[in-house]
Amino acid sequence: ALGTSMATIVFTSIASLRAHHSREAVNWLVVKRITPGIFCGTLAGSVVAARLSGNFLKGFFAVFTFFVAWQMLLNARPHSSRQLPGSGGLFGAGGVIGCISSLVGIGGGSMSVPFLVWCNLPARTAIGTSAALGFPIALSGGIGYLLNGIGAAGLPPYSVGYIYLPALVGIAVTSYLAAPLGARLAHSLPVSQLKKGFALLLIATGVKMLYGII
Repeated sequence: ALGTSMATIVFTSIASLRAHHSREAVNWLVVKRITPGIFCGTLAGSVVAARLSGNFLKGFFAVFTFFVAWQMLLNARPHSSRQLPGSGGLFGAGGVIGCISSLVGIGGGSMSVPFLVWCNLPARTAIGTSAALGFPIALSGGIGYLLNGIGAAGLPPYSVGYIYLPALVGIAVTSYLAAPLGARLAHSLPVSQLKKGFALLLIATGVKMLYGII
């Protein structure tokens, strides 16, 4: 399921980043500096995920999403002097985001958007940049799950590694068509409503993670 999820996000992120880029809402300098760390972290996460139970990490991630959602609902603002870290800091942040995203099978927006907002990027730019970061996360994670799943026992028919092709096709087509709509909403809603909506999405993601543990 995790491998299929990561492979699906490849197609979703392409549609989403194109929509955000057309509205000049992607900070490509941040994408350039954080992507190498994302590749390293995501590949490492896919290797670890193939060998370990992810229940502890899912629980930790759920608590993290609840905390960030609470901060957004309270409209907590970062210190005005806070800025994005340098290249080394962005590489490290990318490694953490990529590793955890790969382990729990998400595109990374639940972590990258709060991080970028915390570094005082405007909310719409943070969402657009996060959409662009979803592509390297999903691509490297999908490759990792594909390679680590080759020859694994008990996989269903029509699987390539840990990627189940029928589900990949169905979900990818639907999400690819829906992604531009989400981008339009992100640029039409007031920032306050946008933050509240993202907070509710974080809560839903956290609940889903906890449900997966039970």
